Amino acid sequence: MSMGEINVLEVQIPHEIIQYWGWFLTFGIALLLLGIAAIVRSVSATVASMLFFGCLLAMASGIEIAQAVMVAKWAGFFQHLLAAILFGVVGLLLIMRPMASAEVVTVFMAMFFIIGGLFQLIGSFAIALPGWGWQALDGIVTIGLGVLVLAQWPASGLWVIGLFVGVDLIFFGWTWIALAIGLRTS
Repeated sequence: MSMGEINVLEVQIPHEIIQYWGWFLTFGIALLLLGIAAIVRSVSATVASMLFFGCLLAMASGIEIAQAVMVAKWAGFFQHLLAAILFGVVGLLLIMRPMASAEVVTVFMAMFFIIGGLFQLIGSFAIALPGWGWQALDGIVTIGLGVLVLAQWPASGLWVIGLFVGVDLIFFGWTWIALAIGLRTS
């Protein structure tokens, strides 16, 4: 497909959304500042993330128990019960031992980066789509990131999750700010 064949999609933005561009801007700035705070206080952000994920898993355990009771005579009872036990145990471990949990999660993240980067690198050469070099570079950077995180482990377990959450919040905030500016100019 050549550039001349690409159709531009025209999007009509409702006036109700445009008139509230300031709220989008405020939300974006708040997320940006929260991301900066998470990077500056990455250890605290790591602990907060582990506690938050632990609470989510504990709530999921309660929901799975309720679901298991609701389908007590159905064949899926034990699957729901097993999921409830697994969610509950992992959730309690994350809540009771957030620092140790962060170290374990950091190892999993590092391995995910290394394996995912290898897939991207090998896939970029195997398929060779247009722009394959960028995909190969992304694979190399992802592998490097995983190796760096793993090389600093277990110390990286104390700060890397908070750093990644902070970077994500900064980019998410910039996205909302860009949307607000785009709405303001439209």
